[in-house]
Amino acid sequence: MSCWKKQLGIIIFCLCSLPAYAQSLLLAPEQLKNNLTNDAVIILDARSTNLYEQDHIPGARNFPVNWTYEHKSINGKITSPNQIQMILRQLSLDREMPIVIYDEGALVDAARLFWTLEVYGFTQVKVLNRGYDYWAAQNYPTSDDTPKITPSDYVPVINHKRLATKFSTQTATQNPNQIVIDARPEQAYLGLKSHAKRFGHIPSAINIPASHNIDSTNHFAQISSVTHLKNVYFNIPKNKKVVLYCAIGRISATNYLALRELGYDVANYDASWLEWGNDFSLPIVTSSQAQMKP
Repeated sequence: MSCWKKQLGIIIFCLCSLPAYAQSLLLAPEQLKNNLTNDAVIILDARSTNLYEQDHIPGARNFPVNWTYEHKSINGKITSPNQIQMILRQLSLDREMPIVIYDEGALVDAARLFWTLEVYGFTQVKVLNRGYDYWAAQNYPTSDDTPKITPSDYVPVINHKRLATKFSTQTATQNPNQIVIDARPEQAYLGLKSHAKRFGHIPSAINIPASHNIDSTNHFAQISSVTHLKNVYFNIPKNKKVVLYCAIGRISATNYLALRELGYDVANYDASWLEWGNDFSLPIVTSSQAQMKP
């Protein structure tokens, strides 16, 4: 069985009794709780600094999700290599480290940080399913101590397979071997609401809202089961590249995590509709055109 191990040796995710789950990008809270003393695994808290300072999972380092945006008020473009280098060095992170990410529990921010780290070359990243609110509700260990760390020597390496741009998305709309998915709610896809000056969606894009990736049947949200996700993406061939977008590359990160969990080749368009919809040189499908589709 392929266990999750590198230079750091055998780590907590080599669960020989659960070979299928060991392959997953999602980690159950119980598994992390039972292995908190393992210093080989880095835990990242994607919540705000204010919430982190109140309490967090013991040993966690704070990486607020807002640090993944270059200029969030303008569009969702990912943090530049120069900025990410400073952040990751400050957090003492490097590409081969096993990492677990959590947010408050909606899983959107954890997914955005997951995608960001994959874009910048990290290969051993998982997301804690359900998140911190569930963790605290179970009375699992918490702390307000900030771990002392030594800066790393991280050098940015961009995995272009995971990052879509305006230009690569344009290409995808005309390539029969690529599929564009709009992760926004249906009203936005149909052009009834918009974060940009124009209303509609990118040509050829199909609509699979981000909400389809989340199981909210219980009080605490979690990424849906693999069985459910396979049904959601049943019509998406695995031999085609998938390009995702939403308003600012945020909620589409949950589609990204779900599709990565299913083994798809997928990229997230960071600037998303806020860039595309404000660029009048780019084609769009308007509300009337969308309603004409069968």
